[in-house]
Amino acid sequence: MKIVYYLPSLHAPGGLERIITFKANYFAEHFENYEVFVVTSEQVGMKPFFELSPKVKHIDLDVTFDWPFQQSRLSKILKYPARYRRFKKRFTELLCELKPDITISTLRREMHFLHAIPDGSVKIGEFHVTRNSYGWGGNDLLRKRWERNFVLSLKKFNRIVLLTHEETSFWPELNNTTVIPNPIITPMKQQSDCTSHQVIAAGRYAVQKGFDLLIEAWALVVKQHPDWTLCIYGDGSLRRDFEIQIERLGLIESCLLKHTVSDIESKYCESSIFVLSSRFEGFGMVITEAMGCGVPPVSFACPCGPRDIITDGYNGLLAENGNIAQLAHKICRLIANKEERQQLGKQAYIDSKKYQMENIGQQWKELFESLTHKQ
Repeated sequence: MKIVYYLPSLHAPGGLERIITFKANYFAEHFENYEVFVVTSEQVGMKPFFELSPKVKHIDLDVTFDWPFQQSRLSKILKYPARYRRFKKRFTELLCELKPDITISTLRREMHFLHAIPDGSVKIGEFHVTRNSYGWGGNDLLRKRWERNFVLSLKKFNRIVLLTHEETSFWPELNNTTVIPNPIITPMKQQSDCTSHQVIAAGRYAVQKGFDLLIEAWALVVKQHPDWTLCIYGDGSLRRDFEIQIERLGLIESCLLKHTVSDIESKYCESSIFVLSSRFEGFGMVITEAMGCGVPPVSFACPCGPRDIITDGYNGLLAENGNIAQLAHKICRLIANKEERQQLGKQAYIDSKKYQMENIGQQWKELFESLTHKQ
């Protein structure tokens, strides 16, 4: 089985780069007779941020759309047509040379022509966001046209892989979808005993992650439980905004902004509750990672992910999306009930096992073989 992944680059420390690298490495190392390629277009000679297995072959097309990042918007627009033609030509030539069994798109610029490349491969599209994240709607004719063309391109794939069952309801136009969730990437070798007086959250300091909502909720929590601490691990452009918000609400001692760490597993295990306050998600891997450490999650029921992962009152708690008071109430409920949070944490750990790569990898293997009729 010869598999080709495409994404723009591997040099950024993003979630897409992390998950593609992890899966490519796993397929190459664990599936017998699998040959795996990762194709990029603008690696610009930089080293991949996440290490690729020696068994994975990396090929760069050397067509830079976004690099250098400081180029003007006008320059990008003027140069785009020629760059796109060059990108399409090189991509087509490479696939026709490699003749893979499976080509997996991350649904970027290649998605509009990939189906027409006569290389003989099955074309799969991987969705790593939710349809809601595009902000479609309104009367903007150009946006509606863009959405229509986007959907038409998705229909031409042999299969579109979505991360959650909830997400399938957002694509009524498609009849070629399959659901395969993201695997847990962080090695889960420890478990929390859920006795520490610490709550944890993790993610980019961006609007999507809703840490401004979490900080507002924490101001309500700490009034009832002043001996508890919230630690938020992440980095990003909104860090100063959150610092100002924390100062304004008088939370300097109880709400701590921490930088991203490489051993987030140990930080989960130091905590007794995990909170996801996102406005939207593609999946929410941090939830399953926390569950894998036996930490019960409290989450907004945002689109998409939390409702697929968390059964309210069984392996975690769900709050109405964006409802700050309800999120605070759910956190307080677990703080006040040690037995409940420990029981939810135990069940969360049990349920996290279905997201281990051994199980997720098998789902991908079955999909590949069903589409190519190879076993």
